[in-house]
This record gives sequence, structure tokens and C-alpha cells, in this order.
Amino acid sequence: MDKLSVMHAFRRIVERGSFARAAEDLGVSPALLSREIKLLEESLGTTLLTRTTRSMSLTDAGRLYLDEATVVLNAVTTVETRIREGAGSVRGHLKVNASSSFGQTVIAPILPEFLEAYPDVRLTLSMDDRVIDMVEGGFDVSIRIRAGLPDSALVARKIGTMHQRVFAAPAYLKRAGTPSTPDDIARHRVIGFLLADHLTSWELHGSSGTATIDLDPPVRVGNSLVLRDLLIAGQGIGTLPDFVSKEPEIRGDLVRVLPDWELPAPEIFAVTASRLGMDAKVTAFLDYLRATLRP
Repeated sequence: MDKLSVMHAFRRIVERGSFARAAEDLGVSPALLSREIKLLEESLGTTLLTRTTRSMSLTDAGRLYLDEATVVLNAVTTVETRIREGAGSVRGHLKVNASSSFGQTVIAPILPEFLEAYPDVRLTLSMDDRVIDMVEGGFDVSIRIRAGLPDSALVARKIGTMHQRVFAAPAYLKRAGTPSTPDDIARHRVIGFLLADHLTSWELHGSSGTATIDLDPPVRVGNSLVLRDLLIAGQGIGTLPDFVSKEPEIRGDLVRVLPDWELPAPEIFAVTASRLGMDAKVTAFLDYLRATLRP
């Protein structure tokens, strides 16, 4: 027996003064309503309503039950209203997780404007280059960059696409020569990204097809910002995501190597734990993020 439903039904019976009218309001049969109230009385060990063919009245126990049930039902209504209103307002503690490079180059620049727009939001930004347990960490959203996400209890929403291209510093290319074909890469000093699927094998796609290059990078790092800095310093050739390579390419610190070729483009996902939909603060944050990622 659903106690809240029975409380609600009992109050409606008293308000309407009739099982039949209350049953009509609730969309159930009078017989079902009568049976529910009888079960309630049996569970309490007392009579709540006295009924005759012409009238119905509350017993003392019935008046007490009505008063207390009304308090409970009103409290539930208040809580539900506050939660619904809160779900639609951009406030509360927003906990975000992302990789170090994405957090520093993409998320950090939008934070001042986001926090200015939503002053009632408290923000925690955690940056970790390895996939974390977002449920255990209590995160509202985790930004993950993958070719695809495995099936899980988490909910992944695509918010963008990341392009991966090959770069080197002009000084390095002047010294070591500029590759003219994908096969030339193997003869160069490659800086590898430890966490990438393509650490020891690059699958390059271009207008003329696909080329796979097997590699043994002499230098391997686990952070793409460090990899970027090594490339700028002329230490070799490496792959970078577009959100890391954009600014140094504009400045001329890095140039595209094999500009007609690039690695497969993984997707950028916003991962949340709930299938009931995102609350307002997460939605607002991702709107800012999507605008930044938009081509």
C-alpha cells in the first residue's frame, strides 16, 4: 500500500464528502478506494470514518490522521516545488572534470564570462589526464575525448569533434628536413603522447587514401601541453589536437607537417551520471562550451 497515495485519497474523500466523488476525481473505482481505506484502518487498528447509507463522518482518530496527513502532504508538495524550481535555476555547486590540456586551453578561458553570467554557481574544476570514476568523485560532468565510449551506466552527449594533425617547429624542419610523404615520418625524431591510441602507430588519412606508420618515439610524454612545448622548442615532430595547436600555429611557432594528412578525428563527449537529464547549471556550462567548440 502506497501510504502517500492513501493519505491523498483519504483527504480527498473527506474534502468531497463522498467515496464516489473522490474516486471520480482520482480516476479510480469507488470499490478500490473503499478497499484501500479499509486496509488503512486495519493497519492502524482503528476506525477513521464512520459511514451510513446517508452520511459519513470522521472519528477522533480520523481527525488526527487527517491533520497529520495534511502536514505530510503539504511538506511533500513544498519539497517537490522547491526541487523543480531549483532544477530550472542556474545555481549550486558545479563539479567538472577534464584533461589538463582541455581544461587549460578550452575551459579556463570561458570561466570568467560563465561565472560572471551565473554568480550563484560555485565551481570546482578538476583536471586529470586519466579517466576518473566520476560517480565516486561526485562530478556533475566529465569532458572526455574518445573515438567512442563503451556502454555503461553513464550518459555521453557529443559536444564537438577534435582534429589531430602533425606539427613541428620551423627550426626543426629547417634542420632535419620537411617530410613530403607519410613514410618520411619514420625517419624523423617523433615526440609521442603516452595516453594516445596512436603512440606507436599513426594512421594518417588524406585525399589519396590511408597510410599507417609504425613508430618507436624516443621521447614520450603524458601531457599534450608538454608535448606542444617540446615541439615548439624544436625537439621533433608530433601530433596535437586542434585546441592545443591553434594558437602556436597562428603565431608561427608551429607549422603543419603533411598538411593534406591527419589522424582520425575523435569526438568530444560531455559525460553525466544521470539519465533523467541535466540540471540547469550543467546545461548552461555546456552551452558555453559548445559555443567555444563550434567551428
